[in-house]
Amino acid sequence: MYLVRKRKLGRSETLDLFALESGRVYTMAKVWFWRIVRRKGIWLSEGTLQRLLANGQPTLLHSQSAQKSIQCFFEALRTWRRARTRNPDLRPPRKRKKFSKIIWKDQAIKVREGRLVLPNTRGTAPVIIDDWLSAKPVQVELGWDGKQYELRASYKTEPRETSQGFVASVDLGEVHSAVMGTDDVHVILNGRLLRSKRRYRERLKAKLSAKIDRKQKGGKRREKLITSKRRQLKKLDNQIRDIEHKLTTAGIKALHEAGVRKLVFGDLRDVRVGYDKGRGQNQRMHQAPLGRIRSYLVYKGLRLGWQESDFQDEAYSGKDCPRCGQHNNPKGRNYSCASCGFKAHRDVVGQVNILHKYRGVRSSHVIGAMASPIGIRWTPHLRCSSKLVGADHAVSLSRIPRL
Repeated sequence: MYLVRKRKLGRSETLDLFALESGRVYTMAKVWFWRIVRRKGIWLSEGTLQRLLANGQPTLLHSQSAQKSIQCFFEALRTWRRARTRNPDLRPPRKRKKFSKIIWKDQAIKVREGRLVLPNTRGTAPVIIDDWLSAKPVQVELGWDGKQYELRASYKTEPRETSQGFVASVDLGEVHSAVMGTDDVHVILNGRLLRSKRRYRERLKAKLSAKIDRKQKGGKRREKLITSKRRQLKKLDNQIRDIEHKLTTAGIKALHEAGVRKLVFGDLRDVRVGYDKGRGQNQRMHQAPLGRIRSYLVYKGLRLGWQESDFQDEAYSGKDCPRCGQHNNPKGRNYSCASCGFKAHRDVVGQVNILHKYRGVRSSHVIGAMASPIGIRWTPHLRCSSKLVGADHAVSLSRIPRL
């Protein structure tokens, strides 16, 4: 497992030059690859194309950095091949890049006298990062975050010994980001603020785009509006990422204290394929951060020594009664069984049924009522003020009344 540390570097003409050179090498690899496919019908391997292009030489970059720029194109190809098994309409990477990220491998990175030294080709000054207090990273990536250059240093961490414990199921959703737990412990990651941020983001995009369209291309007012739009959208994206990280961290800690050591996700990986419920519902579904929330939960669990996660088909998990197995169509956010009278939170019922399907059982031991779920809502400083990390005055955790 790798741990990434980021550092903002601001703008620099020197870094612009290196990013431009990295984009040139990447584009050269892409152009030659598809040109040979078009003319000869041959899909070259990674090593063959590197030898053909001499790793992009001559170049201003370090030889391994230029090699990595070519490898990035083949990584994009491999990602496309994996993804098209689930979505055949995906298109391969064909976009030319004027600028591209620069990557330094382990052998080229040096730390000297508290400075990180990132070499380039012979005769070109290296990139030097002062006040470097960390150890030597295994890889350094220099990319653009939309406003300035950002350095991303990767460190290899020793995995914790895998421990045994309970299995928890996770029901991802759009109203609530995730509902996860066991038969007795249920944690709801409230998605109200996330939906509010996404809704405001779309309204802001529509408002500013309408103003931009009325301005003359090349005009100062148009450029000011475009800059303002980028700045505001970047701020909202940072806020959304912060909320997602803090909610998932709080949820993982709650399950870890309850003895959970493995997650089982309801399989929603292809839920968007062929989905068409109208413009409004399509937008909500396609903007729901299902994959991102899942990836956050997985890697945060692995860092605590959890087992690898699994997937489980969640068909009808929100409609079957956990007590009697009767099929019901719930209305609203509450579930009520017309046969046995069982009542519970709708998303908690889905989470419990995913867990039962994974175990291969049809009904649960629930006799009277399901345990009251824990609701986690985002608050500023959630990680340092939550009961999950020892404070007694937190208001971010609340018990949802039993139905």
